[in-house]
Amino acid sequence: MKRMRRLAAVAAAAGAALATAAGMAPQATAGPAPYLAAAPDPVLASPYLYQWSGQTSASEAMSATGIKTFTLAFMLSDGGCNPKWDGDRSLTGSDKTLISSIRAAGGDVIPSFGGWSGTKLGAKCSSASALAGAYQKVIDAYQLKAIDLDIENTDEFENATVQDRILNAVKITKQKNPDLRVVITIGTDTSGPNDWGKRLIKQAKAIGANVDVWSVMPFDFSSGGDMAGKTKSAVDGLANQLKSTFGWDSATAYKHAGLSSMNGKTDNAGEVVSVADFTAIRDYATSHHLGRFTFWATNRDCSGSSNDCSGISQPKYAFTKIVAGYHG
Repeated sequence: MKRMRRLAAVAAAAGAALATAAGMAPQATAGPAPYLAAAPDPVLASPYLYQWSGQTSASEAMSATGIKTFTLAFMLSDGGCNPKWDGDRSLTGSDKTLISSIRAAGGDVIPSFGGWSGTKLGAKCSSASALAGAYQKVIDAYQLKAIDLDIENTDEFENATVQDRILNAVKITKQKNPDLRVVITIGTDTSGPNDWGKRLIKQAKAIGANVDVWSVMPFDFSSGGDMAGKTKSAVDGLANQLKSTFGWDSATAYKHAGLSSMNGKTDNAGEVVSVADFTAIRDYATSHHLGRFTFWATNRDCSGSSNDCSGISQPKYAFTKIVAGYHG
């Protein structure tokens, strides 16, 4: 998934920190304990949000759409086996402030490691244990419930050694954090995962890496066509691969499957995911109870140039609102 996001990711990206939302002190009451809403699930319906350009106000998006969780992009390498946001921002700076503000507003986050471009931890860490240590630094820094591993390009996805390193690191990380949920996000053909994707899934079983959700990126296929239909075909192919690899029935396979679309114009000229397409994709996800439904990215969820917005005519936050209405 080459995505305009990938090209932007390699640029310097430090933006101003978002203000932390103020919390309200609880009031004493003589009556029954107040009802506590369930904690938001950071995996299920969590659009991507990045901090290098476009609309970066999580609080504005939350207020306008009802969305509660975001997938934050991207956790990369600082040149070695040390995690930094976009490869240059520490774990204690503006991104920590952003996470605090989202949580203060009743939400949560799932950081995404990797992506198409930049220097990746999977390639830079010399062993699975070292890579697991890098993951653990981020987990501990934010007390995370879930992480997303966006495995792409020739340095991670099309590299058997790095694939196995990542999967062994997942195994180690899950052993140390048994309640942590792990999402693996990969590119796809219209028929489902390609040979590299199939290898990754099969190796996860062989290694014993307990991946909670496998999510495909169903776009950058061609110059256009029925994007809702192509997305459904890609996810059906993923579910069939999960069934054949793990021996799951259809219902179980779809619960372990997910998708990450792209709003509006994709990286391929002529290919567009419209609001109507995305609504149909959401309905498909609902009918199959997918374990993850998201898109790239809330920053682009506006009408205007595809450099900063979707490149199509659309209401602001139209795609984010659709994700906010997804309940599995």
